[in-house]
Amino acid sequence: MATASAEGPVKRHPLAVTAVLSVIGYVLVLGSFAGIVDVFPPIGEETVLLFSDAIAVINSLALTALLVGYVLIRCDDVWRHRAAMLTAFGLILAFLVLYLWKIGGGFEKSIVIREGQFLGAYAGIIEPIYLAMLAIHILLSAIAVPVVIYPVVLGLTHTPAELAETAHARVGRIAVASWSLSLFLGVVTYFLLNHVYSWVPR
Repeated sequence: MATASAEGPVKRHPLAVTAVLSVIGYVLVLGSFAGIVDVFPPIGEETVLLFSDAIAVINSLALTALLVGYVLIRCDDVWRHRAAMLTAFGLILAFLVLYLWKIGGGFEKSIVIREGQFLGAYAGIIEPIYLAMLAIHILLSAIAVPVVIYPVVLGLTHTPAELAETAHARVGRIAVASWSLSLFLGVVTYFLLNHVYSWVPR
């Protein structure tokens, strides 16, 4: 995917670079949840809602770019594939900033299913389904971090010819599958939480 083939430490040690970047990502997320990473200014409920909507839009665009990139490489359109995948990766970085700010400066939400809402009489079934989708989304998001970063690192440091000798394609397929499902479930749970049912701050 890259135009240059010059050797460098990142190119020589893509797994180590992936590990370092993944650890940084995990520390930022877990630190924000635990209140240890306190770098985000406080935000009110209105801004939390705005961030929630923006995150859903970003995730939808990232999912679209990801799927377009997958189709493009199947058509051997390497350079457009590269552009689509880097677009998806850039969108995920934007998501991460907004998400961490929403958590660190605001709050998370818990779903509430009230009488009279869509299938409200089946709240005992719908809520566990929602929570299961949310759990899968979160688990896949966590697992996908190194699986996504590794092919990006390879793609940015190797030429198309060099990539054929790496695990870029094999790991990339796993990344697309896990990342796509995570993004899709994230958008579905956002819609259920914010536009179908109700929520309370957690």
